[in-house]
Amino acid sequence: MSNEKIKNSASQTFKKVLTYFLKGLLVTLPLIITFKLVSGIIEWIDSLLLLDIPGLGFGIVVISVIIIGWGGSNIITKPFLNLMDDFFSKLPFIKIIYTSVKELMEAFVGDKKKFTKPVVVEFTVGIFKPGFITQDDLIEINQPGIVGVYFPHSYAFSGNLFFVDKSKIKPYDGNSTEFMKFIVSGGVITID
Repeated sequence: MSNEKIKNSASQTFKKVLTYFLKGLLVTLPLIITFKLVSGIIEWIDSLLLLDIPGLGFGIVVISVIIIGWGGSNIITKPFLNLMDDFFSKLPFIKIIYTSVKELMEAFVGDKKKFTKPVVVEFTVGIFKPGFITQDDLIEINQPGIVGVYFPHSYAFSGNLFFVDKSKIKPYDGNSTEFMKFIVSGGVITID
């Protein structure tokens, strides 16, 4: 065999091995990252509660949050929670953090879900960006005919709010949860 054939054969073998390695990473990396993240959270919670049984702290926290959620829905505890909510909403500086986090959580999982109106906005000719209408009209800030549109970032729990002319918005007629998954995945996940 000539040197040229040996080099080509070695090059093709290296390319195949590299391809298999990258495909292997596609399979194993999400599993490893998910496992490390979940086990890291469990260990962190256990260390906070100073428990020797692995995972017990995580279970305690999950059960506690469920009980608090049940208590927040209960008629007996609701006045107490409303009083506590009013208290935190009036403290200087704390109210900014408390109300922002509370409203963000309610926007995703509360009774007042905000991301229920998926839209596609044309930024320039032929370039569109998916988002969600959060305010139908901004008359209260002297912007009639303008709506508030939130554009989530891909692979992040953040986004940007833009004020957009109503004429640039095309409603998306579909499931808003699937639409959010599509945006956050960077368009990798297909919409059912």
